Amino acid sequence: MKYRPIRAIISGGGTGGHIFPAISIANKLKELNPDTEILFVGASGKMEMEKVPAAGYKIVGLLYAATRMKVPTLIQEQNGFAGVTNKMLGKKVGCICVAYEGMERFFPADKIVLSGNPIRKEVSTPPTADRKAEAMTYYGLDPDKKHIFIVGGSLGSGTLNRSMKRWIEAGCPGGEGIEIIWQCGRYYKKGVDEFMAAHPVEGIRHYDFIARMDLAYAAADIVISRSGASTVSELCAMEKAAIFVPSPNVAEDHQTHNAMALVRKDAALIVKDADAPEKLMATATALVHDSERVAVLGRNAGKMALRDAAQVIADEAYKLV
Repeated sequence: MKYRPIRAIISGGGTGGHIFPAISIANKLKELNPDTEILFVGASGKMEMEKVPAAGYKIVGLLYAATRMKVPTLIQEQNGFAGVTNKMLGKKVGCICVAYEGMERFFPADKIVLSGNPIRKEVSTPPTADRKAEAMTYYGLDPDKKHIFIVGGSLGSGTLNRSMKRWIEAGCPGGEGIEIIWQCGRYYKKGVDEFMAAHPVEGIRHYDFIARMDLAYAAADIVISRSGASTVSELCAMEKAAIFVPSPNVAEDHQTHNAMALVRKDAALIVKDADAPEKLMATATALVHDSERVAVLGRNAGKMALRDAAQVIADEAYKLV
């Protein structure tokens, strides 16, 4: 396909899980033709107004009704359960790129393209032995131990943090030979600092924010996480065994749908949010010591990875143009 310069508007934001895939699509369009002009539109005061300019793109804060002006329009549905806005737009747009199979229950089948979710290059392939060794050094870990990475997003997850605290207060049962990277989130950092000062445990490293996600993933034998669309896609691409604790505070319970898409294919485990304080760390410590089970989950997750999502979406955009 010849990639002539085009002018594209990209809309989407509010959270990193929406912004970074949008930037990945923009980067791919610019890679295919550097003369392509891209304008982001977003909500004034939201995260995209900071992150998009930092990535080198112009953004304006407004709502833009492209479909009403007959401008060729493509939407991307990241989740396994379509949101209200995308379901409405699906009847009018030219193409709908999705990350999961079975989305015909939400959209016209003839408009659907299975693309996957765009993810950052540094977390798009399984870690090499050298990258894992680098991760051990970076986080000061013992390569002879098992490693769990707990990640609750940039703001953190109260449920995951409470689960960790409950486990630590109980004396870390099952934690022999395990080291933990715990991303508690900026919102919770002060409280976790105080808790850990009162309950010091060797082998637990807690951070408000993880800048080198590639190395945290590389270090981990298993990952405990919410099941936002981007995170699920990254874990599949990295071929990581995961325990998902879907957030109950999201529209249409879409995180449960995302997690179950993997659970049904024996590519992840799931613990309900309400059950996590009692069950999560017991599940995690049992899993991390079962190397064969960890390998099966990681291998099956890798089979679900769609690593060329940005290219597929860019190609579909050109087809519309």
